[in-house]
Amino acid sequence: MKPRHLALLLGLALMSLVLGIMVGPVTLAPGEFWDALKSSGAEASPIVRQLRIPRVLLAFIVGGGLAVTGTALQALVRNPLADPYLLGLSGGAGLGAVIAMAVGLGSTWTVPLVAFAGAMIALFLVYRLSLVQGRRLDPRVMILAGVIVSAFTGAMMSAIMTLSDASALRNAFLWLLGGFSGASWPSLGFFTLYAIVPLGLLLGSARALDLLALGDESARHLGLDVGRSRRVIYLATGLLTAASVATCGIIGFVGLVVPHAARQLLGPLHRPLLPAVFLAGGGFLVLADALARTVARPLELPVGVVTAVVGVPLFALLLRKTLA
Repeated sequence: MKPRHLALLLGLALMSLVLGIMVGPVTLAPGEFWDALKSSGAEASPIVRQLRIPRVLLAFIVGGGLAVTGTALQALVRNPLADPYLLGLSGGAGLGAVIAMAVGLGSTWTVPLVAFAGAMIALFLVYRLSLVQGRRLDPRVMILAGVIVSAFTGAMMSAIMTLSDASALRNAFLWLLGGFSGASWPSLGFFTLYAIVPLGLLLGSARALDLLALGDESARHLGLDVGRSRRVIYLATGLLTAASVATCGIIGFVGLVVPHAARQLLGPLHRPLLPAVFLAGGGFLVLADALARTVARPLELPVGVVTAVVGVPLFALLLRKTLA
């Protein structure tokens, strides 16, 4: 990545973090924001330190993780329309989380594990549905299979929520709509603990992703262990998606919008692309969350609504371009 591109992305990421802390139901002036950072005794300190800083940091890391996941999946299936939401990973993870809560296993540690199992089952179903003649993976069919699996998991979540008691129903809405209203320092630490290993694996798989994007046969001829690389990337994307869903619900289209925009600027090579999409995805989700908190004040929109408003039109344009 060129130094000017890195400086631009770091600057935009920092600006998004500052804006995310300053705006909300109570908008802070620059002086109030700075005083709250300097002193725990400042009037706005509880808002800044206990509510908004953990919230924007969590949104940033989740957004960066989803963007990296989408980038990896697009290289893996050789389709620019792939992302965790469209391939059914988010839906599978969400269904697993809702089931865990419905049967009384809704603890901090069990929900991500069950969500991970749901994401892996959804990914397996999408993969099997996408195999055509000669056991060849068709990237276009994979997108359609992901839509089918997402529709099925969404219907199952709705059914479970309808049959659950009122308290479980309220909790399950978080996984269906997505948002950061429950963000806190413990939830930030929990997500970071779960996400650091799969995120590191994906960031370290830049060369493998470059080769897989050329096709399995070409990758083998260039010395890549295709089977092992695919397994590592599948598991890493599944675990990272599950941790995101378990922490803040289903947030779609971050993994679609951000990688596409970053490729226009940086090109297809993943060594500079992956850090760039992490920074851009984090900033994008922080800004989406800030908009969700302010556009209908004092009400708060689900952040998944905001990302969908941006992502759906772009998805339509990409689909039209891909099928042309």
